[in-house]
Amino acid sequence: MGGELAGRPLHAFDNPAFYPHMPNSPPSYYHMHLVSDSTGDTLTAIAKAAAAQYATLKPIEHMHPLVRTPRQLKRVLQEIEQAPGIVLYTVVNRELVAELEERCRDLNVPAHAVLQPIMQVFESYLGAPQTPTVAGQHVLDASYFKRIDALNFTMQHDDGRLPEDLNKADIVLLGISRTSKTPTSIYLAQRGYKTTNLPLVPQIPLPPALTEPHSAFVVCLVASVDRITEVRRNRALLMSDRDINAYADRTQIAEEIAYSRRICADHGWPVIDVTRKSVEETAATVIQLMNDRRLETRTAESSP
Repeated sequence: MGGELAGRPLHAFDNPAFYPHMPNSPPSYYHMHLVSDSTGDTLTAIAKAAAAQYATLKPIEHMHPLVRTPRQLKRVLQEIEQAPGIVLYTVVNRELVAELEERCRDLNVPAHAVLQPIMQVFESYLGAPQTPTVAGQHVLDASYFKRIDALNFTMQHDDGRLPEDLNKADIVLLGISRTSKTPTSIYLAQRGYKTTNLPLVPQIPLPPALTEPHSAFVVCLVASVDRITEVRRNRALLMSDRDINAYADRTQIAEEIAYSRRICADHGWPVIDVTRKSVEETAATVIQLMNDRRLETRTAESSP
């Protein structure tokens, strides 16, 4: 039928021969090749968001970063030929793009430049042509060094090591043990926010600097008793902690969570429940709350 079935292209992953473990069933997985002339971070994020919409199919991800020469592309094309599937790319060099697309047509697999539709919107609105730049988002500019500075600050002020001057911090994360304070802090640092975190322990009073006037945004992370119990138990078993019963005691954890909420209510600090949130979602919520608070402050200061 000329490589077509029911009016649509016949892709390699429609062929049961590629899935010998289930010859009479639709595939439960598919190959996805991500080709980038940079780190591939942008491409990975876009591909992950798209693949998440097809929960019944599992992508087998093939990451091909820093593809900038014909020789490098040749190796990528060999892998695509060996494991045909969806090809997504962010490549600037037009000769490489032409070769990639031509070979994908020969293999009858889809190849899509994920940023092209966005660039067309920019070009149409701005009335200016593109100036293709490899890894243009990774230039060593002020924003880059700001992120590095934030990451250094965050690593130096982890797990209760608050800076002497809290005005030097952008964000302070509070929370009892195992509420993802450190990974959230690091993610925020990668976004350019100087972040420090402080474990909340009912028997230990808050540092005086935290309750005195400062410019840092304070937010508390909490989770359900079940979630924290499970994480603490796994942590204690991994570390061979003999005091596992006290550390993962549900009654004690419930009291710690209640203490966290009381402290935050007393000081007007917002609380984020991270039970069903990823680190990325938690960080995004922190940033949103911080921006809302700053807007409220500016509005109040400008009001007569």
